[in-house]
Amino acid sequence: APSIRLLPAACSLFDEPLAITVQGLGPQQQVTLRTSLQDETGELFQACARYQAEDDGELDLARCPALPGGSFSGLEPMGLLWALQPQKTFRRLVKRDVQSPFLLQLEVFDGHGEPPGQLLAQAQHKRAFLRDGVRRVPVREGRIRATLFLPP
Repeated sequence: APSIRLLPAACSLFDEPLAITVQGLGPQQQVTLRTSLQDETGELFQACARYQAEDDGELDLARCPALPGGSFSGLEPMGLLWALQPQKTFRRLVKRDVQSPFLLQLEVFDGHGEPPGQLLAQAQHKRAFLRDGVRRVPVREGRIRATLFLPP
C-alpha cells in the first residue's frame, strides 16, 4: 500500500525544509498530491501537484518534477507548501499565535483527474514557529510593547 514519508517526521519549524516521499506506488503511476491547512480563522488553504512515480514505484519530490496542471510545475521540492492558496480570494495566510503550530494535511490521489481519483495515502505534519523550550515573554515598558523570545 502506498505511504507518505516525511523528514522530519512529525513536526518541523515553519521555515525548515520538509522532504516528502511517497513509497509503494506502481511503476510510472500517475498521482496527484494535495496539501491543505486551516489558519486560525478557519480559512482553508490548498495546493496540488501532478506527478509520475519512478520505475521503482517511489516518488521523491526532490527528484521528480511536478507535471503541468496543478498549482505549480517543475522541480519544486517545497512547492506544495509555498503554493498554498486560499479558497476565498484576497485572503492571506497569517499566523497570529506563534505558540501553536499549523497542522498540514497531505493526501495522495490516484491519477490526474478532476475531481481527484481514489485516496491512496494521507499524512499529517505540524509546522511550528517556536522550538521546544523557547519562552515567550511580553515586554511592556513605558510606550514600548514587544515580545521577547528566550531560548532554553
